[in-house]
Amino acid sequence: MMSCDIFSSESPRPLRRGILPTSHKGYHFAMKVLGIDTSTMSGSIGLIQDEEVISEYLLNVSVTHSERLLDAIGFVLRNARCAVEDLDGLAVSLGPGSFTGVRIGVSTVKGLAYASRKPLVGVSTLDVLAFQVSPTPYLICPVIDARKGEVYTAFYRYLESTPKRQSEYQVIRPDVLIGMVKEQTIFVGNGVKTFREVLQKSLESLATFPPVPFHLPHGASVARLGLKFLQKGDLLDLATFSPLYVRPSEAEIKWREGHPD
Repeated sequence: MMSCDIFSSESPRPLRRGILPTSHKGYHFAMKVLGIDTSTMSGSIGLIQDEEVISEYLLNVSVTHSERLLDAIGFVLRNARCAVEDLDGLAVSLGPGSFTGVRIGVSTVKGLAYASRKPLVGVSTLDVLAFQVSPTPYLICPVIDARKGEVYTAFYRYLESTPKRQSEYQVIRPDVLIGMVKEQTIFVGNGVKTFREVLQKSLESLATFPPVPFHLPHGASVARLGLKFLQKGDLLDLATFSPLYVRPSEAEIKWREGHPD
C-alpha cells in the first residue's frame, strides 16, 4: 500500500498553467509520467517512460475507486521500482464519465500533485479512447455510457498521425448519434457494450467495432497523451481546474429546478 508520507505537510507553491518547474524546462526525453483513469468502472493506472509502458494496472470490477485507487497507484510504482519523487509529471482523465469516479480520481491526483510538487495535466476520456485506436482513414467515435439512455461522445479523425477532434464533446441519445454518421465509423468505449446492437442494426456496414480491450481507457494511454501536454508546458492550475462533466450532475439539475430564475 502506498505510504501516506508522500502527502507532505509542507504547503508547496501551486503550479501555474503553462509553467513547468525549472528542472523540467527543455526536458523532452526520458520523462516518467503516471497516468490515472477512474472515469468508468474499470479503473486503470499506467506508468510510462517516454512512449514505453513500464507498468500498468486495470481492474474492471464493481469495486469503488475510493477502495482501490491509492493501493493501485502504490502497486504500479512499487513494482516498477519507481518512487513518486522519480516522476516527471502526473496525468489524469478529467471525464466525461461517472461523476463519482471522476471526482475521486481528480481529488486524489490533485492531492498527490500538491504534496509532491509534480506538474499535473488533464486529458479527456473521449480523447484517450480515440487515441487507443490505431491510425485509420475511418472516422472514430468514442461512446461512453452516460446512463439515462444517452452517451458521451465526439468525432475524431487521424490527421498528421494523431487523432484530432472534429466535434464538440456532447451527451446525446444513440438515435441522434446514428443520424450524424454518414461514413465508415469506428465505435469505441463502454457505450458499445450497451448500444452495440442498435448501432449495428441502424448503421450496418458503416459501423465497425474494435476488440473488447480497446473499449476500456488505459492508464498508460492517459500518461502518453499527458506527456505531450507536459512537454508543451500545458499544465493544470491546482487551485482552479475542474473535471469535464459535459452534463450537469443530478444535484445541479435539482438545484436549477428549484431556482428557475
